[in-house]
Amino acid sequence: MRIVVPPALTESHVEIDGEAGRAWSAGLPALAERYLDQWGLRLAGGAAMHGYVSLVLPVLRDDGTRAALKLQPVTDENAGEGAALRAWAGQASVRLLDEDRETGTLLLEWLDADRPLSAVPDDTEALEILTGLLARLVTHPAPPGLRRLSDIAEAMLADVPESLPELHRERDRHWLRFCADAVAELVAEPGDRLLHWDLHYDNVLGAEREPWLAIDPKPLAGDPGFELAPALRNRWAEVLATGDVTRAVLRRFDLMTDGLGLDRARAAGWTLARVLQNSLWDVADGEDELDDVQLAIAEAVSRRL
Repeated sequence: MRIVVPPALTESHVEIDGEAGRAWSAGLPALAERYLDQWGLRLAGGAAMHGYVSLVLPVLRDDGTRAALKLQPVTDENAGEGAALRAWAGQASVRLLDEDRETGTLLLEWLDADRPLSAVPDDTEALEILTGLLARLVTHPAPPGLRRLSDIAEAMLADVPESLPELHRERDRHWLRFCADAVAELVAEPGDRLLHWDLHYDNVLGAEREPWLAIDPKPLAGDPGFELAPALRNRWAEVLATGDVTRAVLRRFDLMTDGLGLDRARAAGWTLARVLQNSLWDVADGEDELDDVQLAIAEAVSRRL
Protein backbone atom coordinates (compact mmCIF):
# COMPACT_ATOMS: atom_id res chain seq x y z
CA MET A 1 0.00 0.00 0.00
CA ARG A 2 1.48 3.32 -1.13
CA ILE A 3 1.82 6.21 1.37
CA VAL A 4 0.52 9.44 -0.14
CA VAL A 5 1.12 12.78 1.56
CA PRO A 6 -2.02 14.96 1.37
CA PRO A 7 -1.30 18.13 -0.66
CA ALA A 8 -2.92 20.30 2.03
CA LEU A 9 -0.36 19.05 4.56
CA THR A 10 2.51 19.89 2.23
CA GLU A 11 1.04 23.34 1.68
CA SER A 12 0.86 24.02 5.42
CA HIS A 13 4.51 22.98 5.89
CA VAL A 14 5.59 25.23 3.03
CA GLU A 15 3.64 28.06 4.66
CA ILE A 16 5.38 27.40 7.99
CA ASP A 17 8.92 26.64 6.85
CA GLY A 18 9.29 27.32 3.14
CA GLU A 19 11.38 24.88 1.12
CA ALA A 20 12.55 23.13 4.29
CA GLY A 21 8.92 22.35 4.99
CA ARG A 22 8.43 21.03 1.47
CA ALA A 23 11.48 18.79 1.89
CA TRP A 24 10.21 17.46 5.23
CA SER A 25 6.85 16.66 3.71
CA ALA A 26 8.48 14.92 0.74
CA GLY A 27 10.39 12.71 3.17
CA LEU A 28 7.27 11.54 5.01
CA PRO A 29 6.76 8.26 3.07
CA ALA A 30 10.33 7.15 3.85
CA LEU A 31 9.94 8.20 7.49
CA ALA A 32 6.73 6.21 7.76
CA GLU A 33 8.35 3.14 6.22
CA ARG A 34 11.14 3.39 8.80
CA TYR A 35 8.72 3.11 11.70
CA LEU A 36 6.51 0.51 10.06
CA ASP A 37 9.61 -1.68 9.97
CA GLN A 38 11.07 -0.63 13.32
CA TRP A 39 7.86 -1.09 15.31
CA GLY A 40 6.53 -4.13 13.47
CA LEU A 41 3.56 -2.34 11.91
CA ARG A 42 1.66 -2.63 8.69
CA LEU A 43 -0.69 -0.18 7.08
CA ALA A 44 -4.35 -0.80 7.79
CA GLY A 45 -7.25 0.07 5.54
CA GLY A 46 -8.48 3.63 5.67
CA ALA A 47 -7.27 6.99 4.53
CA ALA A 48 -4.40 8.88 6.10
CA MET A 49 -5.46 11.74 8.35
CA HIS A 50 -3.70 15.02 8.95
CA GLY A 51 -3.88 18.22 10.91
CA TYR A 52 -1.90 21.38 10.25
CA VAL A 53 1.49 19.73 10.88
CA SER A 54 1.07 15.98 11.50
CA LEU A 55 0.30 12.96 9.35
CA VAL A 56 -1.58 10.11 11.04
CA LEU A 57 -1.62 6.67 9.44
CA PRO A 58 -3.96 3.82 10.47
CA VAL A 59 -1.77 0.81 11.22
CA LEU A 60 -1.93 -2.72 12.60
CA ARG A 61 0.51 -4.04 15.19
CA ASP A 62 1.99 -7.54 15.14
CA ASP A 63 -0.82 -8.82 17.36
CA GLY A 64 -3.44 -7.45 14.98
CA THR A 65 -4.59 -4.57 17.15
CA ARG A 66 -5.21 -1.22 15.53
CA ALA A 67 -3.07 1.81 16.27
CA ALA A 68 -2.23 5.22 14.84
CA LEU A 69 1.23 6.23 13.62
CA LYS A 70 1.69 9.99 14.07
CA LEU A 71 4.50 11.69 12.15
CA GLN A 72 5.37 15.32 12.86
CA PRO A 73 8.41 17.58 12.95
CA VAL A 74 9.63 18.41 16.45
CA THR A 75 8.61 21.95 17.48
CA ASP A 76 8.47 23.87 20.73
CA GLU A 77 4.74 23.17 20.87
CA ASN A 78 4.81 19.39 20.47
CA ALA A 79 8.23 18.49 21.90
CA GLY A 80 6.61 17.49 25.21
CA GLU A 81 3.70 15.53 23.71
CA GLY A 82 5.14 12.13 24.52
CA ALA A 83 6.06 13.17 28.07
CA ALA A 84 2.53 14.45 28.68
CA LEU A 85 0.92 11.29 27.33
CA ARG A 86 3.19 9.15 29.50
CA ALA A 87 2.23 11.19 32.56
CA TRP A 88 -1.48 10.84 31.82
CA ALA A 89 -1.03 7.12 31.09
CA GLY A 90 -4.28 6.90 29.17
CA GLN A 91 -6.36 8.59 31.87
CA ALA A 92 -8.67 10.91 29.93
CA SER A 93 -6.17 10.94 27.05
CA VAL A 94 -5.11 8.75 24.17
CA ARG A 95 -2.60 6.11 25.27
CA LEU A 96 1.01 6.32 24.08
CA LEU A 97 2.27 2.96 22.80
CA ASP A 98 5.74 3.93 21.55
CA GLU A 99 7.78 7.02 20.80
CA ASP A 100 10.94 8.22 19.09
CA ARG A 101 11.77 11.48 20.84
CA GLU A 102 14.41 12.44 18.30
CA THR A 103 11.95 12.66 15.39
CA GLY A 104 8.75 13.29 17.37
CA THR A 105 7.14 10.15 15.96
CA LEU A 106 4.42 8.59 18.13
CA LEU A 107 2.53 5.31 18.10
CA LEU A 108 -0.88 5.85 19.67
CA GLU A 109 -3.89 3.75 20.52
CA TRP A 110 -6.60 3.77 17.89
CA LEU A 111 -9.50 6.17 18.39
CA ASP A 112 -12.54 6.84 16.23
CA ALA A 113 -11.66 9.90 14.14
CA ASP A 114 -15.17 9.81 12.68
CA ARG A 115 -16.64 10.52 16.13
CA PRO A 116 -15.26 13.83 17.39
CA LEU A 117 -16.87 15.56 20.34
CA SER A 118 -17.83 18.38 17.97
CA ALA A 119 -20.44 16.02 16.51
CA VAL A 120 -22.42 15.92 19.78
CA PRO A 121 -25.48 18.04 18.92
CA ASP A 122 -26.04 19.65 22.29
CA ASP A 123 -23.31 22.18 23.08
CA THR A 124 -23.91 21.98 26.84
CA GLU A 125 -23.50 18.21 26.82
CA ALA A 126 -20.33 18.54 24.75
CA LEU A 127 -18.94 21.17 27.11
CA GLU A 128 -19.68 19.03 30.16
CA ILE A 129 -17.83 16.10 28.58
CA LEU A 130 -14.84 18.27 27.73
CA THR A 131 -14.79 19.80 31.20
CA GLY A 132 -14.85 16.36 32.79
CA LEU A 133 -11.83 15.29 30.75
CA LEU A 134 -10.00 18.51 31.52
CA ALA A 135 -10.64 18.10 35.25
CA ARG A 136 -8.90 14.74 35.12
CA LEU A 137 -6.00 15.93 32.98
CA VAL A 138 -5.03 18.87 35.18
CA THR A 139 -4.87 16.77 38.35
CA HIS A 140 -1.41 15.70 37.16
CA PRO A 141 1.66 17.78 37.97
CA ALA A 142 3.68 18.69 34.90
CA PRO A 143 6.72 16.44 34.35
CA PRO A 144 10.14 18.13 34.26
CA GLY A 145 11.33 19.78 31.09
CA LEU A 146 8.04 21.08 29.69
CA ARG A 147 7.50 24.62 28.55
CA ARG A 148 6.31 26.86 31.36
CA LEU A 149 3.37 29.21 31.32
CA SER A 150 5.47 31.76 33.21
CA ASP A 151 7.93 32.01 30.32
CA ILE A 152 5.12 32.29 27.77
CA ALA A 153 3.37 35.00 29.80
CA GLU A 154 6.56 37.01 30.27
CA ALA A 155 7.26 36.84 26.54
CA MET A 156 3.75 38.07 25.78
CA LEU A 157 4.13 41.03 28.11
CA ALA A 158 7.43 41.92 26.46
CA ASP A 159 5.71 41.98 23.03
CA VAL A 160 2.87 44.31 24.02
CA PRO A 161 4.64 47.70 23.72
CA GLU A 162 5.66 47.19 20.11
CA SER A 163 2.29 45.66 19.18
CA LEU A 164 0.10 48.48 20.49
CA PRO A 165 1.03 51.03 17.78
CA GLU A 166 0.11 48.49 15.09
CA LEU A 167 -3.56 48.59 16.15
CA HIS A 168 -5.61 51.35 14.53
CA ARG A 169 -8.61 51.39 16.86
CA GLU A 170 -8.43 52.76 20.38
CA ARG A 171 -10.85 50.03 21.49
CA ASP A 172 -8.35 47.40 20.41
CA ARG A 173 -5.47 49.13 22.13
CA HIS A 174 -7.56 49.37 25.30
CA TRP A 175 -8.27 45.65 25.37
CA LEU A 176 -4.70 44.69 24.58
CA ARG A 177 -3.54 46.80 27.54
CA PHE A 178 -6.36 45.44 29.71
CA CYS A 179 -5.40 41.83 28.98
CA ALA A 180 -1.73 42.59 29.55
CA ASP A 181 -2.52 44.14 32.94
CA ALA A 182 -4.45 41.00 33.93
CA VAL A 183 -1.52 38.80 32.93
CA ALA A 184 0.96 41.01 34.79
CA GLU A 185 -0.98 40.39 38.00
CA LEU A 186 -0.75 36.61 37.57
CA VAL A 187 2.66 36.01 36.01
CA ALA A 188 4.39 35.49 39.36
CA GLU A 189 2.05 32.56 40.17
CA PRO A 190 1.81 30.59 36.92
CA GLY A 191 0.88 27.18 38.36
CA ASP A 192 2.44 23.75 37.91
CA ARG A 193 -0.30 21.52 36.47
CA LEU A 194 0.09 19.52 33.28
CA LEU A 195 -1.91 21.48 30.70
CA HIS A 196 -3.18 20.26 27.34
CA TRP A 197 -3.26 23.84 25.97
CA ASP A 198 -5.41 23.01 22.92
CA LEU A 199 -8.42 21.09 24.23
CA HIS A 200 -11.22 21.90 21.81
CA TYR A 201 -14.03 19.66 20.60
CA ASP A 202 -12.16 18.24 17.61
CA ASN A 203 -9.30 17.22 19.90
CA VAL A 204 -11.60 14.83 21.74
CA LEU A 205 -12.44 11.56 19.97
CA GLY A 206 -14.65 8.60 20.68
CA ALA A 207 -12.87 5.54 22.04
CA GLU A 208 -13.49 1.93 23.06
CA ARG A 209 -12.08 1.78 26.60
CA GLU A 210 -13.68 5.13 27.50
CA PRO A 211 -16.43 7.03 25.72
CA TRP A 212 -14.15 10.01 24.98
CA LEU A 213 -10.41 10.69 25.11
CA ALA A 214 -8.28 13.79 24.49
CA ILE A 215 -5.69 13.89 21.71
CA ASP A 216 -2.99 16.18 20.33
CA PRO A 217 -1.78 18.09 23.40
CA LYS A 218 0.60 21.02 23.15
CA PRO A 219 1.68 20.56 26.77
CA LEU A 220 3.04 23.04 29.23
CA ALA A 221 3.26 23.53 32.99
CA GLY A 222 0.84 26.08 34.32
CA ASP A 223 -2.50 27.15 35.74
CA PRO A 224 -5.68 25.30 34.62
CA GLY A 225 -7.37 28.65 34.01
CA PHE A 226 -5.25 28.89 30.85
CA GLU A 227 -7.19 25.93 29.42
CA LEU A 228 -10.68 27.44 29.10
CA ALA A 229 -10.45 29.69 26.06
CA PRO A 230 -10.76 27.10 23.24
CA ALA A 231 -14.09 25.85 24.56
CA LEU A 232 -15.35 29.43 24.94
CA ARG A 233 -14.49 30.09 21.29
CA ASN A 234 -15.72 26.81 19.78
CA ARG A 235 -19.20 26.56 18.26
CA TRP A 236 -19.44 30.31 18.15
CA ALA A 237 -22.55 30.24 15.97
CA GLU A 238 -24.41 28.76 18.93
CA VAL A 239 -23.22 31.63 21.11
CA LEU A 240 -24.50 34.14 18.58
CA ALA A 241 -27.80 32.29 18.24
CA THR A 242 -28.63 32.97 21.89
CA GLY A 243 -28.92 36.68 21.16
CA ASP A 244 -26.84 37.52 24.25
CA VAL A 245 -23.15 36.87 23.60
CA THR A 246 -21.92 37.95 27.02
CA ARG A 247 -24.40 35.77 28.86
CA ALA A 248 -23.65 32.76 26.65
CA VAL A 249 -19.88 33.11 27.11
CA LEU A 250 -20.26 33.46 30.87
CA ARG A 251 -22.53 30.42 31.00
CA ARG A 252 -19.74 28.38 29.42
CA PHE A 253 -17.10 30.00 31.61
CA ASP A 254 -19.07 29.37 34.81
CA LEU A 255 -19.80 25.76 33.86
CA MET A 256 -16.11 25.09 33.32
CA THR A 257 -14.82 26.90 36.40
CA ASP A 258 -17.39 25.10 38.55
CA GLY A 259 -16.49 21.73 37.02
CA LEU A 260 -12.78 22.34 37.55
CA GLY A 261 -13.13 23.94 40.97
CA LEU A 262 -11.28 27.08 39.86
CA ASP A 263 -11.25 30.53 41.37
CA ARG A 264 -13.23 32.53 38.83
CA ALA A 265 -11.23 35.74 39.05
CA ARG A 266 -7.95 33.90 38.54
CA ALA A 267 -9.41 31.82 35.69
CA ALA A 268 -10.69 35.01 34.08
CA GLY A 269 -7.20 36.47 34.20
CA TRP A 270 -5.65 33.46 32.54
CA THR A 271 -8.42 33.43 29.93
CA LEU A 272 -7.53 37.03 29.15
CA ALA A 273 -3.96 35.76 28.75
CA ARG A 274 -5.20 33.52 25.93
CA VAL A 275 -6.95 36.49 24.33
CA LEU A 276 -3.68 38.41 24.61
CA GLN A 277 -1.72 35.56 23.08
CA ASN A 278 -4.11 35.16 20.14
CA SER A 279 -4.20 38.92 19.59
CA LEU A 280 -0.41 39.23 19.58
CA TRP A 281 -0.21 36.42 17.04
CA ASP A 282 -2.69 38.26 14.84
CA VAL A 283 -0.70 41.48 15.06
CA ALA A 284 2.50 39.58 14.21
CA ASP A 285 0.69 38.25 11.13
CA GLY A 286 -0.05 41.80 9.99
CA GLU A 287 -3.54 42.40 11.39
CA ASP A 288 -4.27 45.96 12.52
CA GLU A 289 -7.58 45.18 14.26
CA LEU A 290 -8.35 42.59 16.92
CA ASP A 291 -10.66 39.69 16.18
CA ASP A 292 -14.27 40.41 17.17
CA VAL A 293 -14.71 37.01 18.80
CA GLN A 294 -11.62 37.49 20.95
CA LEU A 295 -12.89 40.92 21.97
CA ALA A 296 -16.29 39.49 22.89
CA ILE A 297 -14.65 36.83 25.07
CA ALA A 298 -12.45 39.43 26.76
CA GLU A 299 -15.40 41.71 27.45
CA ALA A 300 -17.44 38.85 28.89
CA VAL A 301 -14.86 37.25 31.18
CA SER A 302 -13.65 40.64 32.43
CA ARG A 303 -16.88 40.65 34.43
CA ARG A 304 -15.53 37.76 36.51
CA LEU A 305 -12.35 39.55 37.58
